[in-house]
Amino acid sequence: MKAITYTEYGSPDVLHVTEIEKPTPNDNEVLIKIQAVPVNFGDTLARDFKSVSMREFNMPSFLWLIARASMGFSKPKNPILGSEFAGEIEAVGQDVTRFKVGDPVFGYRGQNMGCYTEYLCMPGDGMLETKPANMPADEAATIPYGALTALNLLKKVNIQPGQKVLINGASGGIGSAALQLARHYGAEVTGVCSTARVEFVKALGADHVIDYTQEDFTQNDQTYDLIFDILGKLSLSKCRKSLTPNGRLLYASFKMKQLFQMLWTSIAGRSQKVICALSMEKPEDLTVIKGLVEEGAITTVIDKHYPLEQAAAAHRYYANGKKGHVVLTV
Repeated sequence: MKAITYTEYGSPDVLHVTEIEKPTPNDNEVLIKIQAVPVNFGDTLARDFKSVSMREFNMPSFLWLIARASMGFSKPKNPILGSEFAGEIEAVGQDVTRFKVGDPVFGYRGQNMGCYTEYLCMPGDGMLETKPANMPADEAATIPYGALTALNLLKKVNIQPGQKVLINGASGGIGSAALQLARHYGAEVTGVCSTARVEFVKALGADHVIDYTQEDFTQNDQTYDLIFDILGKLSLSKCRKSLTPNGRLLYASFKMKQLFQMLWTSIAGRSQKVICALSMEKPEDLTVIKGLVEEGAITTVIDKHYPLEQAAAAHRYYANGKKGHVVLTV
């Protein structure tokens, strides 16, 4: 079967079409014929992780060390990228009861990756669910990573109807899902993104969109009950005037500085809080996400499709002004 592999870190040129052996499911696994795999930020980061310094990494230094050890210091340990997918079950291990042959599914592999391929084995009790009935495979493939992360992090702040929420980085996988979830919870949502992605964020249902190349939201005299910073670009000092008296600054990515600010605002009893959290996904969360998609609370916008064999071209396009999700079709 075909797979996209990389044996060294670098530009999209390190991605190559390779013939590998088709996997056979164990008793507790299912074999999935992959139909679609999105290109996401994690894929591009992993592809060239050797060039990512501790300073450039969006998380504390000790997590950078763990990530480097897990992924490989000099060359990648796992030669196949891709953390989320959609497809159809082709074979079922004898101990699997949740799924049957022919089921359309979508799922998430996290740091295990391995989805840029024609076939994939997954545990029957893993991060796998039948595909939402109202969404085709290419769209469903773009949902798990961002929605699972956003769902888990937004649980930390308990958004209430009528609150004002700002998403800084609203056009990425996590940000686009967070925007839609916040609206589902009844919030008035402002999305912050680049010029090229304004229409994408509008299409997702943002009440207001700010192009950060044209406007600094911290200078517009608006206040928010929650500012959700996806890539950890903001500081508490910069955001104070943009937070309500009891506002929260939530980070999806953070450094030690933000961790210390979280401790300080908690211990000192400050009304404005900093919250840093890691997403700890569970299989049942994907079932919740499926339900939200079928309710119409979560949707997606695909900018461009590429065949699996053109993964390198898809990575180049992703890095140069994508206006929605980029998907590899198998």
